[in-house]
Amino acid sequence: MAQYDLNPGKEADYTCKIIILGDKGVGKTCVIQRFTDNVFSFNQMPTITMDIKSRLLYVNGKLCKLKIWDTAGQERFRSITSNYYRGSHGVIVVYDITDKKSFEHVTRWMDNFDQLVKDDVIRLLIGNKSDLKKERMVKEHQGQKLAKEKRMLFGETSAKENINIEHVFMKLVKEIIDKNGVKSPHQSSAVTNTKEANSVSVCDEVSNPSQNNKSCC
Repeated sequence: MAQYDLNPGKEADYTCKIIILGDKGVGKTCVIQRFTDNVFSFNQMPTITMDIKSRLLYVNGKLCKLKIWDTAGQERFRSITSNYYRGSHGVIVVYDITDKKSFEHVTRWMDNFDQLVKDDVIRLLIGNKSDLKKERMVKEHQGQKLAKEKRMLFGETSAKENINIEHVFMKLVKEIIDKNGVKSPHQSSAVTNTKEANSVSVCDEVSNPSQNNKSCC
């Protein structure tokens, strides 16, 4: 079972790079912040090109550092953020269950990603804002069907209510670790040794005071 690391000063055995994709306003940043810091903000600033969050946890007895790359959902940044896809061990695509267009765009996000990365990257589809039951436009079975077609894991979440966040991330990370056969920090593995993965780029963010509660949860 995966756990939070209680000794943040300890060097991790492995680093996993995870990319999170999806349209603007589906709640990508809120999902990440709920998982990494257990916080939620109604006034979340939009991501410009790329931002990075980290979390240390134990999986199968190994201390793993997750580096989660939060990408901009705006169309004008798509060609820029795609440069960061390479070297990923996992990818998450998020849609908003109250926004049918964001669900329809999942295929486009994955097609673009698949052109640039190896086929062995573990994939996860998330339908976010599951707390907004009365506003639902995408049924859960539709998400499950698309995930099956795209060979992705699947789960619905609510970053606002902290529903299923931990579970879907743990499912993804366990799949990455199991597939790459992590046995020892000295053995060869597709999961990157921490000492080789400390160079990252972090983007600037801008405030969006007009963003409402629905668009960020």
